[in-house]
Amino acid sequence: MTVSENLAKVRERIVGAGRDPDEVTIVAVTKGFDISVCREAVSAGLNILGENRVHEALAKMDELPDAEWHLIGHLQTNKARVAAGRFALIQSVDSIRLAEAIAKLAPAQPVLVEANVAREAQKSGADPAGALDVIRAVSGILDLRGLMAMGPSQGDPTPAFIELRTLRDQAEQRLGRALPVLSMGMSGDFEAALAAGSTMLRLGRVLFGPRPDRSIVD
Repeated sequence: MTVSENLAKVRERIVGAGRDPDEVTIVAVTKGFDISVCREAVSAGLNILGENRVHEALAKMDELPDAEWHLIGHLQTNKARVAAGRFALIQSVDSIRLAEAIAKLAPAQPVLVEANVAREAQKSGADPAGALDVIRAVSGILDLRGLMAMGPSQGDPTPAFIELRTLRDQAEQRLGRALPVLSMGMSGDFEAALAAGSTMLRLGRVLFGPRPDRSIVD
């Protein structure tokens, strides 16, 4: 199956989940794939590409500068200087400290706050109990667009996705402005995320097949 064919099937599934595909942004997760796959994605109409390793992303950016690149993986504070100002969207801001490090270099950087609504130790993200404080602080120093989360590794992801949507709604009330981006849903759970209100999906395997690096999960 080509990327274009796989994308058509994804769009059918989005419709089947009761959503308009034109109102759902797809980030094509190209981490672990070489630049030829990135080019195929762009040719299929997937112009937003997601990477979780900064240096891998920067190398690909140099070869494909016209794509819109998102950083979706955990960003260590000591690597903020490399990432700040280079990505169209950094989706994984999970602490005030990281936000401050980015803001020193690129205060106009668009970001999402990542919350660990799955409550799994191996996942990054702000603790949901303190996430509103992180959101408020980040909103004051960066261009905050919304929230991001990963679903749980096992079990029904719906409660976690609903919690993120609720957290977003609470943040909008506290800030007095819209946070339109809800980035949640990957290849194995995106229909549940859509039902819970996702506006942005991060899809890799369902578009490209298995990754060459099997240690990477999407």
